[in-house]
Amino acid sequence: MKSGDRDHPVMDKNELVEKAKLRVVSSIEQKTEGAERKQQVAREYREKIQTQLRDICNDVLSLLEKFLIPSASQAESKVFYLKMKGDYYRYLAEVVAGDDKKGIVDQSQQAYQEAFEISKKEMQPTHPIRLGLALYSSVFYYEILNSPGKLSLAKTAFDEAIAELDILSEESYKDNTLIIQLLTDNLTLWTSYSQGDKAEAGEGGEN
Repeated sequence: MKSGDRDHPVMDKNELVEKAKLRVVSSIEQKTEGAERKQQVAREYREKIQTQLRDICNDVLSLLEKFLIPSASQAESKVFYLKMKGDYYRYLAEVVAGDDKKGIVDQSQQAYQEAFEISKKEMQPTHPIRLGLALYSSVFYYEILNSPGKLSLAKTAFDEAIAELDILSEESYKDNTLIIQLLTDNLTLWTSYSQGDKAEAGEGGEN
């Protein structure tokens, strides 16, 4: 497995289409507030998409847990598949509610953590798979766990990779700079949100 976030393209294509549909339908639901019939149609379609998305995730997770992860003999493959496991449990967590959600979130966190520990020992900071892991696990901590403090993991990955960029081949440099740019964009966005929340909290305390 050569490059990091040319990730599982076939599987992700289906999943990304379903997630895009879900966002559109959720937006329609909000915009048709008060139009009961339109809301009902949008809600039914949203539930159908959520079911399809759950089925895709469960199929991929079954493949990962039964075959791909147990048969991965190299650290690179192991980290890649564990990251993928974390990703797909994260996708599930976005469409599942109630008691089931906690177990799914825990599974995602455990997969990311195991991948992170292996990558720290076995892979260079500039390895695209290790950088991709930092990118997607930071999304998990911010969006699913609502834990901005964990963004230090992404910041550390960014700093370590930047320090070694000058020793990379041209091809590796291109792979890495794309992921590093995504990391930078996310960190900038999340930091601005965090600062905005703190400012609002401060203003609220003055009232």
